[in-house]
Amino acid sequence: VGDATPLNASGASTYTWSNGAGTGASVSVSPIANTTYTVTGTDGNGCENTDDVTISVNSLPTVTATGTASICEGESTTLNASGASTYTWNNGAGTGSSVSVAPTTNTTYTVTGTDGNGCENTDDVTVTVNSLPTVTATGTATICEGESTLTASGASTYMWDNGAGTGASVSVAPTSNTTYTVTGTDANGCENTDAVTVTVNPLPTVTASADETICEGESTTISASGAIAFTWDNGLGSGSTQTVSPTSNTTYIVTGTDANGCENTDQVAISTQIVPDNGVTLEADNVTITANSSGIDYTWIDCDNNFQAIP
Repeated sequence: VGDATPLNASGASTYTWSNGAGTGASVSVSPIANTTYTVTGTDGNGCENTDDVTISVNSLPTVTATGTASICEGESTTLNASGASTYTWNNGAGTGSSVSVAPTTNTTYTVTGTDGNGCENTDDVTVTVNSLPTVTATGTATICEGESTLTASGASTYMWDNGAGTGASVSVAPTSNTTYTVTGTDANGCENTDAVTVTVNPLPTVTASADETICEGESTTISASGAIAFTWDNGLGSGSTQTVSPTSNTTYIVTGTDANGCENTDQVAISTQIVPDNGVTLEADNVTITANSSGIDYTWIDCDNNFQAIP
Protein backbone atom coordinates (compact mmCIF):
# COMPACT_ATOMS: atom_id res chain seq x y z
CA VAL A 1 0.00 0.00 0.00
CA GLY A 2 1.23 3.44 -0.97
CA ASP A 3 3.88 2.26 -3.40
CA ALA A 4 3.87 3.43 -7.04
CA THR A 5 4.45 1.08 -9.96
CA PRO A 6 4.92 1.76 -13.67
CA LEU A 7 2.57 0.29 -16.33
CA ASN A 8 3.87 -0.14 -19.87
CA ALA A 9 2.11 -0.82 -23.21
CA SER A 10 3.41 -1.62 -26.68
CA GLY A 11 2.18 -2.67 -30.18
CA ALA A 12 0.26 0.48 -31.13
CA SER A 13 0.84 4.16 -31.73
CA THR A 14 -1.14 5.77 -28.90
CA TYR A 15 -2.44 4.42 -25.59
CA THR A 16 -5.24 5.29 -23.20
CA TRP A 17 -5.46 3.71 -19.74
CA SER A 18 -8.54 3.13 -17.60
CA ASN A 19 -9.02 4.03 -13.91
CA GLY A 20 -7.60 7.49 -14.47
CA ALA A 21 -4.13 6.21 -15.18
CA GLY A 22 -3.77 8.61 -18.11
CA THR A 23 -2.30 8.20 -21.55
CA GLY A 24 1.00 7.12 -22.96
CA ALA A 25 3.02 4.02 -23.42
CA SER A 26 4.19 4.22 -19.78
CA VAL A 27 2.22 5.46 -16.79
CA SER A 28 2.74 5.32 -13.00
CA VAL A 29 -0.06 4.21 -10.69
CA SER A 30 -0.48 3.89 -6.89
CA PRO A 31 -3.55 1.82 -6.23
CA ILE A 32 -4.70 1.26 -2.65
CA ALA A 33 -6.46 -2.00 -3.46
CA ASN A 34 -6.17 -4.74 -6.06
CA THR A 35 -6.91 -3.01 -9.40
CA THR A 36 -7.09 -4.06 -13.07
CA TYR A 37 -5.90 -1.43 -15.56
CA THR A 38 -7.05 -1.72 -19.21
CA VAL A 39 -5.06 -0.02 -21.93
CA THR A 40 -6.55 0.77 -25.40
CA GLY A 41 -3.97 0.98 -28.15
CA THR A 42 -4.62 2.73 -31.49
CA ASP A 43 -2.42 2.17 -34.53
CA GLY A 44 -1.73 4.44 -37.53
CA ASN A 45 -4.87 3.23 -39.31
CA GLY A 46 -7.09 4.16 -36.38
CA CYS A 47 -7.59 0.53 -35.48
CA GLU A 48 -7.85 -0.22 -31.73
CA ASN A 49 -7.24 -3.16 -29.46
CA THR A 50 -6.96 -3.63 -25.69
CA ASP A 51 -5.02 -5.40 -23.02
CA ASP A 52 -5.04 -5.26 -19.26
CA VAL A 53 -2.82 -5.76 -16.23
CA THR A 54 -3.89 -6.44 -12.65
CA ILE A 55 -1.95 -4.86 -9.77
CA SER A 56 -2.24 -6.74 -6.47
CA VAL A 57 -1.76 -4.44 -3.45
CA ASN A 58 -0.27 -6.02 -0.33
CA SER A 59 -1.16 -4.37 2.98
CA LEU A 60 1.67 -2.97 5.09
CA PRO A 61 2.75 -4.93 8.12
CA THR A 62 1.54 -3.61 11.47
CA VAL A 63 4.85 -2.99 13.21
CA THR A 64 4.76 -2.43 16.99
CA ALA A 65 7.72 -1.19 19.05
CA THR A 66 7.75 -1.59 22.84
CA GLY A 67 10.21 -1.03 25.69
CA THR A 68 10.67 0.51 29.12
CA ALA A 69 9.51 4.10 28.76
CA SER A 70 11.67 5.44 31.59
CA ILE A 71 15.10 4.42 32.88
CA CYS A 72 17.68 5.87 35.25
CA GLU A 73 20.93 7.36 34.01
CA GLY A 74 23.49 4.61 33.43
CA GLU A 75 20.89 1.87 33.02
CA SER A 76 20.05 -0.08 29.87
CA THR A 77 16.70 -1.29 28.58
CA THR A 78 15.48 -3.77 25.99
CA LEU A 79 13.41 -2.64 23.00
CA ASN A 80 11.17 -5.13 21.21
CA ALA A 81 9.43 -5.10 17.82
CA SER A 82 6.73 -7.34 16.36
CA GLY A 83 4.43 -7.60 13.34
CA ALA A 84 7.01 -8.11 10.56
CA SER A 85 9.71 -10.53 9.51
CA THR A 86 12.89 -8.46 9.82
CA TYR A 87 13.63 -5.27 11.76
CA THR A 88 16.15 -2.44 11.53
CA TRP A 89 16.48 0.16 14.31
CA ASN A 90 17.90 3.67 13.99
CA ASN A 91 20.29 5.48 16.37
CA GLY A 92 22.75 2.63 16.08
CA ALA A 93 20.52 0.20 17.97
CA GLY A 94 21.12 -2.51 15.37
CA THR A 95 18.82 -5.13 13.86
CA GLY A 96 16.50 -7.78 15.18
CA SER A 97 13.23 -8.01 17.01
CA SER A 98 14.95 -7.34 20.38
CA VAL A 99 17.80 -4.88 20.99
CA SER A 100 19.45 -3.47 24.14
CA VAL A 101 20.07 0.29 24.39
CA ALA A 102 21.63 2.55 27.02
CA PRO A 103 20.87 6.16 26.05
CA THR A 104 22.34 9.02 28.10
CA THR A 105 19.53 11.43 27.18
CA ASN A 106 15.88 11.12 26.15
CA THR A 107 15.91 9.22 22.84
CA THR A 108 13.30 8.08 20.31
CA TYR A 109 14.10 4.80 18.57
CA THR A 110 12.38 4.05 15.22
CA VAL A 111 12.17 0.49 13.94
CA THR A 112 11.48 -0.41 10.32
CA GLY A 113 9.79 -3.78 9.91
CA THR A 114 9.74 -5.66 6.61
CA ASP A 115 7.29 -8.49 5.93
CA GLY A 116 7.52 -11.48 3.56
CA ASN A 117 6.24 -9.41 0.64
CA GLY A 118 8.99 -6.82 1.12
CA CYS A 119 6.49 -4.32 2.45
CA GLU A 120 7.73 -2.01 5.17
CA ASN A 121 6.23 -0.09 8.04
CA THR A 122 7.62 1.70 11.08
CA ASP A 123 6.92 2.35 14.72
CA ASP A 124 8.88 4.12 17.42
CA VAL A 125 9.41 4.10 21.16
CA THR A 126 10.79 6.94 23.28
CA VAL A 127 13.07 6.14 26.21
CA THR A 128 13.17 8.86 28.89
CA VAL A 129 16.42 8.99 30.88
CA ASN A 130 16.03 10.24 34.45
CA SER A 131 19.10 11.77 36.05
CA LEU A 132 20.35 10.24 39.30
CA PRO A 133 19.55 12.06 42.55
CA THR A 134 22.34 14.03 44.19
CA VAL A 135 22.48 12.30 47.56
CA THR A 136 24.39 14.07 50.35
CA ALA A 137 25.25 12.41 53.67
CA THR A 138 26.26 14.55 56.65
CA GLY A 139 27.03 13.98 60.29
CA THR A 140 29.49 14.83 63.03
CA ALA A 141 32.84 13.74 61.61
CA THR A 142 34.43 13.17 65.03
CA ILE A 143 32.56 12.08 68.15
CA CYS A 144 33.29 10.82 71.62
CA GLU A 145 32.09 7.34 72.52
CA GLY A 146 28.32 7.57 72.44
CA GLU A 147 25.66 8.50 69.92
CA SER A 148 25.81 10.62 66.77
CA THR A 149 23.12 11.66 64.29
CA LEU A 150 23.60 11.16 60.54
CA THR A 151 21.43 12.91 57.95
CA ALA A 152 20.90 12.53 54.20
CA SER A 153 19.26 14.74 51.59
CA GLY A 154 18.61 14.90 47.85
CA ALA A 155 16.29 11.89 47.40
CA SER A 156 12.93 10.60 48.60
CA THR A 157 13.88 7.53 50.62
CA TYR A 158 17.14 6.46 52.22
CA MET A 159 18.78 3.18 53.23
CA TRP A 160 21.92 3.17 55.41
CA ASP A 161 24.42 0.34 55.72
CA ASN A 162 26.11 -0.99 58.86
CA GLY A 163 22.71 -1.55 60.44
CA ALA A 164 21.98 2.17 60.72
CA GLY A 165 18.47 1.69 59.34
CA THR A 166 16.33 3.82 57.04
CA GLY A 167 15.26 7.42 56.89
CA ALA A 168 16.73 10.85 56.25
CA SER A 169 18.04 11.00 59.84
CA VAL A 170 19.45 8.08 61.85
CA SER A 171 21.19 7.77 65.19
CA VAL A 172 24.35 5.68 65.38
CA ALA A 173 26.71 4.75 68.20
CA PRO A 174 29.89 3.30 66.66
CA THR A 175 32.59 2.07 69.01
CA SER A 176 35.34 2.53 66.43
CA ASN A 177 35.90 4.60 63.30
CA THR A 178 33.10 3.68 60.88
CA THR A 179 32.07 4.74 57.36
CA TYR A 180 28.32 4.81 56.75
CA THR A 181 27.03 4.67 53.16
CA VAL A 182 23.49 5.85 52.38
CA THR A 183 21.58 4.88 49.23
CA GLY A 184 19.00 7.47 48.23
CA THR A 185 16.12 6.67 45.88
CA ASP A 186 14.12 9.41 44.15
CA ALA A 187 10.52 9.46 42.92
CA ASN A 188 11.59 7.88 39.61
CA GLY A 189 13.19 4.92 41.39
CA CYS A 190 16.70 6.15 40.49
CA GLU A 191 19.40 5.56 43.09
CA ASN A 192 22.65 7.18 44.10
CA THR A 193 24.91 6.96 47.14
CA ASP A 194 27.06 9.06 49.44
CA ALA A 195 29.12 8.21 52.52
CA VAL A 196 30.17 9.84 55.80
CA THR A 197 32.95 8.62 58.07
CA VAL A 198 32.53 8.94 61.84
CA THR A 199 35.78 9.01 63.82
CA VAL A 200 35.33 7.81 67.43
CA ASN A 201 37.55 9.25 70.16
CA PRO A 202 37.73 7.22 73.42
CA LEU A 203 36.56 8.79 76.66
CA PRO A 204 39.28 9.93 79.07
CA THR A 205 39.93 7.77 82.13
CA VAL A 206 39.22 10.24 84.91
CA THR A 207 40.48 9.22 88.37
CA ALA A 208 39.54 11.03 91.58
CA SER A 209 41.53 10.69 94.80
CA ALA A 210 40.63 7.99 97.32
CA ASP A 211 37.71 8.26 99.71
CA GLU A 212 38.68 9.44 103.19
CA THR A 213 37.36 10.39 106.63
CA ILE A 214 38.10 13.67 108.43
CA CYS A 215 37.10 15.16 111.75
CA GLU A 216 34.41 17.76 111.92
CA GLY A 217 35.84 21.20 111.23
CA GLU A 218 38.89 19.96 109.40
CA SER A 219 39.65 20.33 105.68
CA THR A 220 41.26 18.04 103.14
CA THR A 221 42.48 18.22 99.57
CA ILE A 222 40.86 16.15 96.84
CA SER A 223 42.28 15.79 93.33
CA ALA A 224 41.61 14.34 89.89
CA SER A 225 43.76 13.17 86.98
CA GLY A 226 43.41 11.66 83.52
CA ALA A 227 42.16 14.71 81.60
CA ILE A 228 43.27 18.27 80.87
CA ALA A 229 40.38 20.17 82.48
CA PHE A 230 38.26 19.33 85.51
CA THR A 231 34.97 20.64 86.87
CA TRP A 232 33.67 19.70 90.32
CA ASP A 233 30.11 19.74 91.58
CA ASN A 234 28.90 21.06 94.94
CA GLY A 235 30.03 24.52 93.88
CA LEU A 236 33.74 23.73 93.97
CA GLY A 237 34.47 25.09 90.48
CA SER A 238 37.28 23.93 88.24
CA GLY A 239 40.81 22.64 88.65
CA SER A 240 42.56 19.36 89.25
CA THR A 241 42.72 19.91 93.06
CA GLN A 242 40.23 21.32 95.54
CA THR A 243 40.29 21.95 99.30
CA VAL A 244 37.03 20.96 100.98
CA SER A 245 35.64 21.25 104.53
CA PRO A 246 32.33 19.40 104.49
CA THR A 247 30.12 19.53 107.60
CA SER A 248 28.55 16.17 106.75
CA ASN A 249 29.32 13.15 104.63
CA THR A 250 29.68 14.43 101.06
CA THR A 251 30.38 12.88 97.67
CA TYR A 252 32.16 15.09 95.17
CA ILE A 253 31.81 14.32 91.44
CA VAL A 254 34.47 15.55 89.04
CA THR A 255 34.01 15.81 85.27
CA GLY A 256 37.23 15.57 83.26
CA THR A 257 37.55 16.82 79.66
CA ASP A 258 40.36 15.72 77.33
CA ALA A 259 41.94 17.46 74.33
CA ASN A 260 39.23 16.06 72.02
CA GLY A 261 36.46 17.53 74.16
CA CYS A 262 35.42 14.09 75.39
CA GLU A 263 34.24 13.85 78.99
CA ASN A 264 34.13 11.26 81.74
CA THR A 265 33.51 11.38 85.50
CA ASP A 266 34.70 9.95 88.79
CA GLN A 267 33.85 10.70 92.42
CA VAL A 268 35.37 10.85 95.89
CA ALA A 269 33.45 10.44 99.14
CA ILE A 270 34.51 12.43 102.23
CA SER A 271 33.10 11.15 105.53
CA THR A 272 32.97 13.59 108.44
CA GLN A 273 33.61 12.28 111.98
CA ILE A 274 31.57 14.29 114.49
CA VAL A 275 33.17 14.69 117.95
CA PRO A 276 30.32 14.30 120.57
CA ASP A 277 30.16 16.36 123.79
CA ASN A 278 29.12 13.60 126.21
CA GLY A 279 31.20 14.22 129.32
CA VAL A 280 34.47 13.48 127.59
CA THR A 281 37.43 15.25 129.27
CA LEU A 282 41.01 15.51 128.17
CA GLU A 283 43.96 16.07 130.55
CA ALA A 284 46.62 16.99 128.08
CA ASP A 285 49.43 17.39 130.61
CA ASN A 286 49.11 13.83 131.83
CA VAL A 287 47.88 12.52 128.45
CA THR A 288 44.87 11.06 130.21
CA ILE A 289 41.61 10.67 128.28
CA THR A 290 38.43 9.78 130.15
CA ALA A 291 34.77 9.49 129.33
CA ASN A 292 32.33 9.91 132.18
CA SER A 293 28.95 9.22 130.67
CA SER A 294 27.60 5.77 131.31
CA GLY A 295 25.64 3.76 128.78
CA ILE A 296 27.66 5.18 125.83
CA ASP A 297 30.15 3.32 123.66
CA TYR A 298 33.20 5.30 122.61
CA THR A 299 35.58 4.86 119.71
CA TRP A 300 38.70 6.96 120.08
CA ILE A 301 40.14 8.55 116.99
CA ASP A 302 43.35 10.51 116.80
CA CYS A 303 42.38 13.21 114.30
CA ASP A 304 46.00 14.34 113.98
CA ASN A 305 47.41 10.94 113.20
CA ASN A 306 45.46 9.47 110.29
CA PHE A 307 42.40 8.72 112.42
CA GLN A 308 43.81 5.58 113.98
CA ALA A 309 41.53 4.13 116.64
CA ILE A 310 42.96 4.44 120.16
CA PRO A 311 42.41 1.25 122.19
